[in-house]
Amino acid sequence: MARIFLVLLPFLLFPLKSMAKPTDIDGLEVVSSPYTVEQTVENLVKVLEENNMSIFGRINHAKAAQEVEIDLRPTELVIFGNPKVGSKLMQCQQSMGIDLPLKVLVFEDEDGKVWLSYNAPSYLEQRHKLVGCNALGKKIATSLAEFSEQATKK
Repeated sequence: MARIFLVLLPFLLFPLKSMAKPTDIDGLEVVSSPYTVEQTVENLVKVLEENNMSIFGRINHAKAAQEVEIDLRPTELVIFGNPKVGSKLMQCQQSMGIDLPLKVLVFEDEDGKVWLSYNAPSYLEQRHKLVGCNALGKKIATSLAEFSEQATKK
């Protein structure tokens, strides 16, 4: 019993850190940002509004964690979309509704580096087995890449 405790002690004393880097997560597109999380999110919201995207919400995960006395590095989720496009995707496969509206997560990693990330449209196409929506998927992929680039460029 004492041996088991000694083996588990390091895991009890030190929080586990993820071994995966943000760029190594399957199905996730990740872009580094030279800005803070707050500024990156502000840049993104501005770009989205300029491109007639509806902003459905913003969730500041770090602030919510702080309210329950949990430390979390800056992390914010932006929920947005265009019902003209999203509704067409759901016509192809209604299960897409679980992944719509689109979301972008902006966060600071343990090294202080800021990342902007979102589900890769190709991943969503595979996940939902979309058929006949390739043009929409490509348009979304192009738009997300452009929005991300604009929000993170110096």
